[in-house]
This record gives sequence, C-alpha cells and structure tokens, in this order.
Amino acid sequence: MQTSILTKYREARLPLYTIYPTVPEFSAAIGAEAYAEWLRDLPADDPVSLYLHVPFCRSMCWYCGFPTTITRRDAPIVNYLTVLRDEIRLVSEQAPQVLPVSDVHFGGGTPTLIGPAEFLALMEFLRRRFAFRKTATVAVEIDPRTFTAEMAEALGAAGVNRASLGVQSFDPIVQKAINRVQSEAQTAAAVEMLRRHGVSRINFDLIFGLPDQSVQSCVETATAAVAMRPNRLAVFGYKHIPSLIKNQRLIEEAALPDSTARAEQAAAVADTLVAAGYREIGLDHFALPDDELELAQKTGRLRRNSLGYSADTYKTLIGFGASAIGRVGGGYVQNEVTRDSYTRHIAAGRLATSKGYRLTDEDRVRAAIIERLMCDLEADVPAICAAHGFDPIRFLDSAEGLAMLAEDGIVDIENGFIRVRQEHRFVLRAVAAAFDAFLDRVAP
Repeated sequence: MQTSILTKYREARLPLYTIYPTVPEFSAAIGAEAYAEWLRDLPADDPVSLYLHVPFCRSMCWYCGFPTTITRRDAPIVNYLTVLRDEIRLVSEQAPQVLPVSDVHFGGGTPTLIGPAEFLALMEFLRRRFAFRKTATVAVEIDPRTFTAEMAEALGAAGVNRASLGVQSFDPIVQKAINRVQSEAQTAAAVEMLRRHGVSRINFDLIFGLPDQSVQSCVETATAAVAMRPNRLAVFGYKHIPSLIKNQRLIEEAALPDSTARAEQAAAVADTLVAAGYREIGLDHFALPDDELELAQKTGRLRRNSLGYSADTYKTLIGFGASAIGRVGGGYVQNEVTRDSYTRHIAAGRLATSKGYRLTDEDRVRAAIIERLMCDLEADVPAICAAHGFDPIRFLDSAEGLAMLAEDGIVDIENGFIRVRQEHRFVLRAVAAAFDAFLDRVAP
C-alpha cells in the first residue's frame, strides 16, 4: 500500500516545501532595487536570522545538489571571505538601524574550511554590524573528514553553540558509491572536540535511497549515530536528478534502490530513532525530548523555512554569499549563483540579488497552510484564512487533490480542518502540494 501511494503521488518529485512559493517561481523582475527597499523597511525591533553560504569543499560528494567549488588551496576561500564581508557591510548599511539577530547559520559547502583566525574575525565583524541577542543561536555545518581541533576551539571561542555534521551513511560500500568515505571514528572525534569546547547542541544528517544502500545498512548507520547521542537528526531521501546535477552522473543508477526499498529504508530509520528515544518532528527530523524542536512542536510553534525546521519565529532571513536565499519584507531574494558573478556585483558596490519573488496576500495564506501541514501534520484552513481575511472555500475548492487524498485514507477532513494520518506522514508533501497554486495537479 505504501509503495503504491508513493508512486501515485510522485512523492520523490515533489518540492520539500521549506519555502512557498518555491525557487522555480523566482524571477529576475525582483532584483537589487526591490531587495534594498525591503531592507530599508525592516522593523527596528524584529529580530532577524542570518545565513552565510560558504561554497567550498575539499572533494565532491557525488550525491550533493548544492552549488560548491572543489579546492585544495585556501587562497580562494580567503578571497571569498573578503567579498562576503563587503556584502555584509552593503546589506547592513541598507537597514535604517542596527538589526537585532536571533540566529546565525553557516552553510555550504564546508564552512569549517575557513581558517580558525579568519572565522573568529568574521564573527567579530558580524557582531559589529548586527546586534546579537545574548540567546542567539550560532550554527555551523561541519564535514568531520576535514575538521580539526584548532577549528573546534575557534568555534567555541566565537560563540558557536550548534553544529550540524554530515554523516549520510556509515556503510563503507555506500560511502565508496557516493565518494564520501568517512569513518565512525572521524565523526565521533568531531563530536567529542565540539562538546569539549562548549558546542553542545549537535545535529546529524542522514540520507536514505543512496546507491548500494539496504535496510540493514540504514539501521546500522542510525544505530551508530544514536550511540553518539546527537540532539537532532535530519533524515533525507536522496533525489537523483543527473540531468540537472552533473556530479550525480557519477552515481550508478542501477545501484539505486527502487521506491519500495526507499520506503522500507525510511521506515526502518524512523523506527530505529524512535526506539532510541527520539521524537518525530514534522516530515524528516528527529529530536530528543528536551530539544527546542520537540518543545516547539508540542506548543504549536514549530516553523519551517529555507534552512529546514526551526523553533524560531523570526520573519526575516538575510542570506549572504553566492546563491544564498533570503526572505525579507515583501518576499524572497536569491543572490547570483556563480561565485564570479556574485563577486563582480559586490566589487561594484551593488547588492548581488539575481532574482526573487514578491509575495501576494494569497501566497501568504497558502504558505501558512502548507507550513502548518509540514510542521503539525494538520491545518485549520478556515482559521488560517480568517486570520488573513480570506474565504476558506476558495482555497479548499481549489485544492483538487484533497478529495483523492481523503479517499485513499491519507487525510481526514472535517469542516475544513485537515489532519494527515500518522501512518501516512511519509506522503506529507503530497498533502501540502494540494495547496500549491504553481504545481501541476497530480494525476490519479
């Protein structure tokens, strides 16, 4: 039954719905002028989140879909940091006052390829340009294969308090098939170094659906991961789109598991993590009972944004770096994707916005419905519509896929209140897609 539903609703092809509308709807009609206007209009007291994209790695993971540059030298990274600081200055000067910051996230690529001294200097520069709250979360993505004791010390000194470690799989056969050989010992050493220097909140990323992966290897990876007791785990399904992502062409398609195997792997990982004491968060996250995500989920405050699930309620995300996405004021913006183009814009004293999207009132309603579904597995459509001044009938009637979802027993609908049945949470994105005005309706 699970496999037929996954096939019927094309689950693997649907957006992740970390934002709505999704990136394919972005247009060059929204550029630097719109972004500057939105920055100038930001409220003085509303905290913002910062995202800094560092697009460098030492080697290419064949599954990876993020824009990154492979470099064995440090010079390109140092040069990029100079441009990044210039962008931070340009953006902060657009705001009418120093903006308060509640959350900072360094992503990539591999942000910890930045040297320890350079990272400390960058954090000091950010603190001069923004007003960090005492409780601000500062998170960094880490590749344990290149992580050093010196960098761990620098992260602690810089005030980093959360680290997200890429694990994906501990199976050596799978690791070889994706060009990411990383031992359990390397990961455990990185965790120990981080905790020793006060970076106590640890996240792991795992992936199912990889080449040569089996249910047994997924369970063994999950078991090894929970032995290190990370606070959170994100468990993603590999999305194979070699027509768009060139490095994925190095993966042998015949070695990829089919939809039945993918579903079995996802279920096995979830069962392993829940049995180890982790709580399911939304679609693809797991957290310990005392983690902020679990507490936010319990109280209905869980949010979903371009960085995934969050306990923060901030409305503004400012993105820095090549390809970075932000949500500011009236909509979304994205920087130039290529590093060269991004650098040229910043060097000329211009914001590097290449495209974006201006939100309409209807977009905001649909985004709110989709977010509640993705976070709570339920949405009170009439209440959400009333809060935005809209008639819920319009949205319920246009969600053509809802009737089919109800008929298949995936959702229960009563007076516009939609609840996804727990056993069908794996097809949650198909429920969200029913409210996506830009997505072709899924055929029966």
